[in-house]
Amino acid sequence: MESKPEIAESKPAEARPSQLSLTITSKAAEMARKQLAKRSTPDSMIRLGIRGAGCSGFTYVIEFEDKPPRDRDRVFEQDGVKFVVDKKSLLYLAGTILDWEHKLMSQGFKFVNPNEKSSCGCGHSFTV
Repeated sequence: MESKPEIAESKPAEARPSQLSLTITSKAAEMARKQLAKRSTPDSMIRLGIRGAGCSGFTYVIEFEDKPPRDRDRVFEQDGVKFVVDKKSLLYLAGTILDWEHKLMSQGFKFVNPNEKSSCGCGHSFTV
């Protein structure tokens, strides 16, 4: 009996999940939900991005987004919370994990970005 070879369907490079997406942990989504509820805007979104700033070149941005997403935005949803990222920022954030970190002296959102080559001493900016 002759068996047929398996054909693996490949996706174009630009469609690979690690290049087009980011991961938002449940802890990060829970804290975002709490912040939206505190603002009395539970249906709003959280905008993630980067800006040119700081001593290393770029800084991460987390903002409330009350307007609908723009045409070129990408919307990610985790545990019922929507996060929106503009196309240009997504190039630098591809493969990133957004987490919530609680340390002894501080707490906040943490970007674990595989594209980050170095960061400044104060930890507020980075290079790719």
